Amino acid sequence: MKGRFLLIVICVIFIFSCHDGQNKEVFSPKNNLSVEFGLTKNGQPFYIIWKDFETVIDTSYLGFDFENATSFLDNFEIVNSSTKNFNETWQMPWGEQLDVVNNYNELRVELQEKSDLKRKLNIVFKVYNDGVGFRYEFPKQDNFSEVFITEENTEFNLTEDYKTFWIPGDWDIYEHLYSTTKLSEIDASVNRNHPSLGQTYIPENAVNTPVTLVGKNGIHLSFHEAALLDYAGMTLKVDTDKLSFKSNLVGSRNTTYKVKRTLPFHTPWRTIQITENAPDLIQSNLIVNLNEPNKLGDVSWFTPMKYTGVWWEMHLDKSSWDYGMEMVDGKWTDTGKAHGKHGATTENVKNFIDFSAKNNIGGVLVEGWNTGWERWIGFEDREGVFDFVTPYPDYNLEEVTAYAKEKGVEIIMHHETSAATATYEKQLDAAYSLMQKYGMHAVKSGYVGKILPKGEYHHGQYMVNQYNNAAIKAAKYQVAVNAHEPIKATGLRRTYPNIISREGLRGQEFNAWSSDGGNPPEHLPIVAFTRMLAGPIDYTPGIFNIKFDEFKKENQVNTTLAHQLALYVVIYSPVQMAADLVEHYEANPKPLQFIKDVGVDWSETKVLNGEVGEFVTIARKERTTENWFLGSITDEISREIEVDFSFLDENTTYEAKIYKDGKNAHWDKNPLEIEFETIEITKNSKLKFYLAEGGGLAISMKKN
Repeated sequence: MKGRFLLIVICVIFIFSCHDGQNKEVFSPKNNLSVEFGLTKNGQPFYIIWKDFETVIDTSYLGFDFENATSFLDNFEIVNSSTKNFNETWQMPWGEQLDVVNNYNELRVELQEKSDLKRKLNIVFKVYNDGVGFRYEFPKQDNFSEVFITEENTEFNLTEDYKTFWIPGDWDIYEHLYSTTKLSEIDASVNRNHPSLGQTYIPENAVNTPVTLVGKNGIHLSFHEAALLDYAGMTLKVDTDKLSFKSNLVGSRNTTYKVKRTLPFHTPWRTIQITENAPDLIQSNLIVNLNEPNKLGDVSWFTPMKYTGVWWEMHLDKSSWDYGMEMVDGKWTDTGKAHGKHGATTENVKNFIDFSAKNNIGGVLVEGWNTGWERWIGFEDREGVFDFVTPYPDYNLEEVTAYAKEKGVEIIMHHETSAATATYEKQLDAAYSLMQKYGMHAVKSGYVGKILPKGEYHHGQYMVNQYNNAAIKAAKYQVAVNAHEPIKATGLRRTYPNIISREGLRGQEFNAWSSDGGNPPEHLPIVAFTRMLAGPIDYTPGIFNIKFDEFKKENQVNTTLAHQLALYVVIYSPVQMAADLVEHYEANPKPLQFIKDVGVDWSETKVLNGEVGEFVTIARKERTTENWFLGSITDEISREIEVDFSFLDENTTYEAKIYKDGKNAHWDKNPLEIEFETIEITKNSKLKFYLAEGGGLAISMKKN
């Protein structure tokens, strides 16, 4: 207590000696977090964040650099400030839970330059019990009508050398393995190669967000952004000496500025989740709450679902995306030389439809159905190659969709753009109209490769607008979008609930062909506390044939079979793929039962335990049935966990079907050993379970 009092005194002395005395402060609803905003004597804006009287973010400065205009650096004065509290409960049309509490206290500070131009800038802070969001607002004003932002200078100055879980601040892809180092040891500027795309662009020693930090006293921080619209994505430049992050916006080789906007406008929210433990990071709704309410209204035309599809077999090289056509006089032509490996055939897709219909799986994804795959990547002239309405000769779209409808299964459309954005833009209306005609309500889009036009990056302002505008237009055709090679998720699913899922990480496919050995067992226990904080993930779990030696002897999935089952609960998405081949599921009916039973849309989520990068256990309650499902996964270290079932309903007995690692299970040596058990449990039950190296646990709980 004496040390804390001394710290407060020192901070107060510092504030009054260096700042102008106009400091403003706002507390969280529970008074556990507070934000102080002020100006230095020369008018430079700064903020400080406290948790229980301890400094979490030390004095951090705010501002902008502009092209052909004086920077927003200092010379400001506070002309007005206001505070308010806000408390609402809103409902997710689909999601990890039904009811979401949105409770915060807000501080709005209006600044104006003392110079002749007297340009204005507002800064708004929203302080929640589990974190802080703040953004800049450029109000309408006489002497400032358009900005060309060369850099946003938002600082996050930390107070200790945190254990940090990070991927490099790549401007093109998020498909990197996570590194775990001290903050002072981050080195993201070294050359890094994507296993299939080659060298990627990392201009600074910077990290992508979400980036998660764990402190010595147990505090957990995660930095990200919310409501990313018409702005460049933000990476965080690392100062390993000062132990700080600074915003580093994604740029373009085509412009000297990074963001162009007309006033009035506001930036995305800069977010810091602050919790006392790892599970509370996952429980936080800070990111979605900082987005505007639903603008689409009723989206009941989209149904959360499990799906199968022509995907994994192509990564295994059992089949191919392309048919084998040739370009003749500017048109794709069947010259009779088809190679015979094409996966998206009428017959093959019907096989997936039959399997899905039998196994409580609502959709089938068809990749490689449309012309253009022969020159889809690696070709400079790929603009105009893909046609999003013309199927290959061996895929009868009319027949397949009619067959699926008869079986009660929905076909999920696939649009691979090969990052040729102009081609996709020109065909969007026609492509979505085709989907509407055949009753398709979900599309998986892809943006593999370097962006066309040349000079743009996947995460810059140009592509942020491409992704968002495509999704917003899709809603007009009652189409939901699952984007791959995307811009990061920032909670826009609240505002536009047809943005259902996205990739944005190293996915399951790396296990099929990556030369670095694929995703290690620690990958998803890190992802759950990093990437998943941003929003739903289309990870494509459920691989049963883990070694797949008959296809590729040098690759495998680096988990146990029980771990693959647990992912249906641990890694959240309203669309979850049963990714393996039909024959592998039919040969394993017992573990398949969990995929048949498990839900995809939840009324409640409980994170029962976990540590970043080590293990995590999550239980979710299905909306329609009120059945509970549990998943637990671990890294390469085996462990025993205790599950407290007190989240279950009162006075209710459940039949629990347990899928757990066998005694000798191991992600590499013995990944398929799995045990099955059926018992009765209640909310008073407490059970211990063994998780093997790289292992997992899955439980379905149905009311008796």
